[in-house]
Amino acid sequence: MLNQLIHFDQEMFLAINQGLSNPFFDWLLPILRNPYTWAPLYLFLIIFFIKHYGKMGLLIVVFTLVNFGISDALSSHVIKKNIKRVRPCNDLVFKEEANVRVRCGSGFSFTSSHATNHFAMAFFWVVLFRRRWKHTLWLCITWAALISFSQIYVGVHYPFDILCGAILGILIGVGIGYLFKRFFPDFFKINHTTETITT
Repeated sequence: MLNQLIHFDQEMFLAINQGLSNPFFDWLLPILRNPYTWAPLYLFLIIFFIKHYGKMGLLIVVFTLVNFGISDALSSHVIKKNIKRVRPCNDLVFKEEANVRVRCGSGFSFTSSHATNHFAMAFFWVVLFRRRWKHTLWLCITWAALISFSQIYVGVHYPFDILCGAILGILIGVGIGYLFKRFFPDFFKINHTTETITT
């Protein structure tokens, strides 16, 4: 059963990594999965949260960082170091079939920390803001999914790494979100129509 799952995972990897290969993705997806690409967005969100919500905004930033820290620690330092799955781009046999479009790295493959971390942040923000901004859900999911999908396309993760990382991230993000809601319930009481974006 495990061998069948691994084989299916490899076939799905090749379908994405090779089957969807095109010059536009070759240019775009390595950019999307690069952390420096999103640095301006993170800076904007920090400033926006603090400016718009004051002390509560600062708490949102702190909880976002805690959320990220938990997701990264579980994925990178607990799961990866115990599962020890080799990345497709480092597998001595399989890497000959993979198109590796970025530096492979020496870490293990399962779970994808990119997927875990970004889905954790995305769903933490979904819990906090989905009632205030109606586009929060699809924007956050699209953002996290594009970054995660890019990891397969560039050749550094299998689809199952991404799927399990995303599930783990969602659980962490929702959990931290509801912890925030438990401690700061007033933030979820929308009393001013100006705080809800409806267009």
